[in-house]
Parts: sequence; C-alpha cells; structure tokens
Amino acid sequence: MGIRSRKFKWAVGIFLFLVVAGLYYSWGQASPQEAKEAVASVMDNAAAATSKPWWFWPIALFITTFLIGIVAVLGGVGGGVLFVPIVSGFYPFNLDFVRAAGLLVALSGALAAGPGLLMRNLASLRLAIPVALIASTAAIVGAMIGLTLPRNIVQILLGATILFIVALMFFSKKSEFPKVKKPDALGQALGIYGIYREESTGEVYKWYVHRTPLGLALFVIIGVMAGMFGLGAGWANIPVLNLLMGAPIKIAVATSKFLLSITDTSAAWIYINSGGIIPLIVIPSLVGIMLGSFIGVQLLAVARPAIVRWIVIVMLLFAGVRAILKGLGI
Repeated sequence: MGIRSRKFKWAVGIFLFLVVAGLYYSWGQASPQEAKEAVASVMDNAAAATSKPWWFWPIALFITTFLIGIVAVLGGVGGGVLFVPIVSGFYPFNLDFVRAAGLLVALSGALAAGPGLLMRNLASLRLAIPVALIASTAAIVGAMIGLTLPRNIVQILLGATILFIVALMFFSKKSEFPKVKKPDALGQALGIYGIYREESTGEVYKWYVHRTPLGLALFVIIGVMAGMFGLGAGWANIPVLNLLMGAPIKIAVATSKFLLSITDTSAAWIYINSGGIIPLIVIPSLVGIMLGSFIGVQLLAVARPAIVRWIVIVMLLFAGVRAILKGLGI
C-alpha cells in the first residue's frame, strides 16, 4: 500500500503542476475575452467554445481520459484509439490537434502502464523488441501521409479498419489461449517464447509463436496506419499478436500496451514538429490517461481472459462506428 500511495501522491502532484504551469503559460496573461478567442481558435465550432468558460474543456477532458486510461489498459490499446474518435466526435476541437494529442495520450498511457506490466511478467520483451523496430519505422511514414489527407477521409478509413478488426476478433472464438503446435524457425531464432501464469485460475502455460514472418510483415502496415491516423497501434497489435502469431490474449494485450511506448514516439515527433500540440487539449488528457492507467494495470492481472477479450471488442466497436459517423458528417 505504501508504494501505491506514493505513486498516487506523485501523480497528483504532477497533475497539479502541469495544469497550473500549462494554463498559466497559455492563458495566464490573457484577458477573459482573449482566452475565449484562444479556445475558439483550436475548435471547429467557435460557438461551442464561447458558450462555456475556457476551464470547462480541461476538466471535461481530464475526466474523459481518466476513464479511457482504465479501459485502455484492459484492452491493450494506448488510449489514442479511443481518444481520437471520442474527443473528435463529442468535443468541438479541430481534428488536426486531436490527432496530435491522441499520439501523446497513447504514449503517456503506455509509459505509465509499461513498468507494471513488465514486473508482473505480462508484457514480453522478447516479443516486443522485433515488432517495435519495424512498427516505429513505418509509423514515421504514416504520420507524414496522415498530415496530407483530408480529415473526413482519415475518419472513414479509421472506422472501417477498426470494424474489420472487431469482426475478426468476434468470430475467432478461441483466442484466449491459442494452440501453437510448433514454433516456427524465425520465432525460435528470435527467442520469442515465455512462461505465463494465469492468476485467475492459477494455471501455468508455456507459450510460443508461429507465422512470425507474416506477423512482422503486417506490422509494417500497422505502423503506417497508426501514424497516419494519429493514434496508437494497439487496435491492430492485439489481433496480430494473439490471433495470427498465437500469443495468449493477456500476453498480447500487455505487450501491445508496452509496444506503444516505443512505436508512438516516432510518429509523435512528426505531429509535434508540425505545430499540432495545444496545451488546452494535451495537458489534462495526458494526466488523466496516466492516472487511469495505474488503476488499469491493477485490474488487468486479476481480470479473466474472456472478459478482457470482450472489453476489447466492445471498445473497438464503439470507436469504429463513431469514427465513420464523424467522417460522413453525421
């Protein structure tokens, strides 16, 4: 309890410091009218901005991302895959700024959850390192492409991709503990295997991967799409690691979350360099996702694999439908 208490106090202290410093920097020297104009400048709907005080939006974002942070760890996504469609759908912010913040949200959630997942032997470094090398390089290319595409096209492509993944996971009924009869040569050469204890049942499993060349090739596409959409790649990491390569669902979920701390960094620099970072959006979102991730790590260890799988399905279904509706202007 002492360690957890100290973590919570540090997190609260960081939250207060970032909020005060960021808001002072952004609006501390501005009059109320200038603050409203600054808020309106980053929004598609200026009327929605001026009808509410400027501090309403940071508070609302903090609450939203805190809840996203809890669920994102259980689903193995970085939070960006939920942050981008939810914030762009229900908040009046411009999509370009939301995509930039989405990558930082996914990155911060992964950094907050990563150490806990490694200490619990859920995330696998043997599985993560070769995948991260490929996906992070491809994400740089994807970010460059995403900045040139129209916003509605990005939303529709994002939604369609996520719904395809949902269908794939829904019809694959036996994905909690895939049966890998024999590891392939590349997986053995890279040393991708491990021992995993399921805490909800007490059983111990030795796991391997197969179809490794195809899996690594798909991570080139995943990296490009993650950077293009401005969100983490957890929405695609899990199906490839679990359904294609054969890692147990909890190993896939935890490794996917850890991967985001590496792969999202590459794409994030492209958006940062383009001037897409707005303190109003980024500061409360980062703190909310990190605090939520601390709680999510504690829940992941004791959650049953079948429940984790359904959380992933429902979460991605909601995000995919909302992204398509937003892209169609509905």
